[in-house]
Amino acid sequence: MELLIAHPAEPDPRSPLTPAVAKAWVGKGVTVRVERGVGLHAGCPDDAWSDAGCKLVEHGQEWGSADLAVCVADPPAESVKQMKRGAVVVGMLGSTTNPGLMHACVEAGVTAVDLAFIPRTSRAQAMDVLSSQANLGGYKAALLAADHLPKLMPMMITAAGTLRPSKVFVLGAGVAGLQAIATAKRLGAQVEAFDVRAATKEQVQSLGARFAEFDLGGDASTEGGYAKELTDEQKRKQAELMHDKMVAVDAVIATAAVFGKAPPVLIPQRTVDAMPAGSVIVDLAASAAHGRGNCEATKPGEVVTTDNGVTVIGLLNLPATLPVHATQAFAGNVDALLKELVKPAAKGKDATDDQPAVAASPARLNLDLSDEIQDGAVVVYDGQVRNEIVRDAVG
Repeated sequence: MELLIAHPAEPDPRSPLTPAVAKAWVGKGVTVRVERGVGLHAGCPDDAWSDAGCKLVEHGQEWGSADLAVCVADPPAESVKQMKRGAVVVGMLGSTTNPGLMHACVEAGVTAVDLAFIPRTSRAQAMDVLSSQANLGGYKAALLAADHLPKLMPMMITAAGTLRPSKVFVLGAGVAGLQAIATAKRLGAQVEAFDVRAATKEQVQSLGARFAEFDLGGDASTEGGYAKELTDEQKRKQAELMHDKMVAVDAVIATAAVFGKAPPVLIPQRTVDAMPAGSVIVDLAASAAHGRGNCEATKPGEVVTTDNGVTVIGLLNLPATLPVHATQAFAGNVDALLKELVKPAAKGKDATDDQPAVAASPARLNLDLSDEIQDGAVVVYDGQVRNEIVRDAVG
């Protein structure tokens, strides 16, 4: 079988696999083709792929022969249309925000495996791209807050007096939020955090941060561990309760997301207007697809300064700003998934006096939609959108 490691539609410095992982699959009887330049900025130059036994190909030229293609993010829809029926494309496909890609998969009969839909189970932890990349994003968010603050993060005692530590409030205590808390604490800040999921309180406190107590009328977590969407009344109440908290800190790191939907706006303009000059908001929930983030003043993809001197950071794809480690983590996740999707080649056996020769069997796809992981991650199969969330989003 042929595995294609390809560029996504939009430039991304990360690679979905590393040469080391690709080499292992070559050893399992898989022909691996790599589009030139994939991972160049992540420590994966073209020579490294060649040394690993992969075949370098031109951008967009080998989709028609691939049995399985992997991208970091949405692949080009036109490339997917070239794939043969029954082929598989794997990546962070943006299934709920890219109807053109989903329709291309349907029309071509291509199986779409969206890494964002990997179920959050113990068995699937090694494949959880959302968590591995969010971890890096949370780390970078804390560094951005420190870089843009006009003051120190840690307390310093000097001959000229004591310099007080910065106060950081983290909104959302998922993987990204917890890493932001941990990083801000390591930088010496005083950190407080809030999440609508009651179970996160202990995790926040274990990192040395305070957990803000806001009564929104019950827990708001799903069975899968995600935060569920609040009612309009809960959103209004949350914004009111958090207003006084956010105007009293130096930096806010917002990470609140609802899976498969636009991020909730939890920091209204009136709160931004009440924050003192020099304050920083890092909006990790900023989404170009939805045109917003957790903060009403966020402009996705930009760093803006409000009239009252508050810096609002809406930069996108923070994990990609750390492409070497982001690629290593991503490749580990994808490798674990490929072990579920691909059956390696088996060696043949020579004939003996008692047994005839057994021919070698080639590597092949091993799709099994009765498996819980594949059932969750496969969003398009055999010309049909099979995931209800995706179906509702793209029509």
